[in-house]
Amino acid sequence: MGRLFGTDGVRGVANADLTAELALGLSVAAAHVLAEAGTFEGHRPVAVVGRDPRASGEFLEAAVVAGLASAGVDVLRVGVLPTPAVAYLTGSLGADLGVMLSASHNPMPDNGIKFFARGGHKLADELEDRIERTYRAHSSGEPWERPTGAGVGRVTVYDEGFDNYVAHLVGVLPNRLDGLKIVIDGAHGAAARVSPEAFARAGADVITLGTEPDGLNINDGCGSTHLALLRAAVVEHGADLGVAHDGDADRCLAVDREGNEVDGDQILAVLALGMREAGTLRQNTVVATVMSNLGFKLAMERAGIELIQTAVGDRYVLEEMKAHGFALGGEQSGHVIVLDHATTGDGTLTGLMLAARVAATGRPLAELAGVMERLPQILINVPDVDKARVATSPELTAAVTEAERELGATGRVLLRPSGTEPLVRVMVEAADIEQARAVAGRLADAVKSALG
Repeated sequence: MGRLFGTDGVRGVANADLTAELALGLSVAAAHVLAEAGTFEGHRPVAVVGRDPRASGEFLEAAVVAGLASAGVDVLRVGVLPTPAVAYLTGSLGADLGVMLSASHNPMPDNGIKFFARGGHKLADELEDRIERTYRAHSSGEPWERPTGAGVGRVTVYDEGFDNYVAHLVGVLPNRLDGLKIVIDGAHGAAARVSPEAFARAGADVITLGTEPDGLNINDGCGSTHLALLRAAVVEHGADLGVAHDGDADRCLAVDREGNEVDGDQILAVLALGMREAGTLRQNTVVATVMSNLGFKLAMERAGIELIQTAVGDRYVLEEMKAHGFALGGEQSGHVIVLDHATTGDGTLTGLMLAARVAATGRPLAELAGVMERLPQILINVPDVDKARVATSPELTAAVTEAERELGATGRVLLRPSGTEPLVRVMVEAADIEQARAVAGRLADAVKSALG
């Protein structure tokens, strides 16, 4: 059996891969592991539990709450809130554990469980491994030590979470959004109430899309993975910009007033310049992944801002930021982390910060985003190859060297083995789209030849 925990918690098709029994068992295991690690020492433990609006979240939430309470953990049920809200509340309420039920941008039948440690930070890999080992041991018959009487956990509905989180978001903004008309696409997800409320409290004139979740329509033709509706609405309403979230609202993409996409790289560029101007870009550094567009790297060089690049995944960005005290990082996909105000990617906060920059400068989003030019980027997946030999094949090394020589300083090549499939991703950037396409095609052929 493979590892349960992936890079973003445990995910699968709800009631098939991710069952009520699994959710309950993992929650009990998490409580026992954290107790053994000393997290609960000297006090009665408390957990914050939230979810996105998926129908399956209703029974999975019940299972998680039952598991935690049966292990002696008091539970604060915060209901439907974004992932970063659960992380924030875990920290602000002094809870020992946070649990979020969501599969982010995945389709409605999927769901997932993500645990947060005290302070609202992602649970360490070592603790996830221990939780999984403990769960497997007890699912094979090893009995749990169970509290009784007054030792069992109590369950409380915590309705104040919504207002506390929105107040936090608005409170950290450097300036108000008065005078801006903004379209928000909530993906019929966890931000459906939070994001419009936060933007409105900050002073914006808000128009909404994707803010009527029914448990079945999350991410369905809307949100950050489907921008067509947002583009059209921004143009139709003459809005200054549009903001799109994914199902659990830990990411944000934007649209300028002409309906053009502003991706995570461009958002990072805009925020980096604004934070440097405000003196909050610590060490004059921004963190991104190796998949960031070369145009972003060139823009940061021109601005005199240092760029540190990590492996793909917001978890690696966050690890680098925490290790060295950097304030800003993110991914092209729209996961943006402003570490002074959030412990994880926060799509609503990102959208608010971006809009605040537009309001403060009086410049349209297209002009601000124009600080970087997105170079054409071609991505080809090459399946059914031995991905383990990417770094050791002399034939591939020679092909990459030749491609880099041809592209020069205005191009880039990246060969990356997939973390979950038997394939290699070939990414090529160049100033000219046809050149990028031609070089990527030759490299894909080289991968097939060398590793097939």
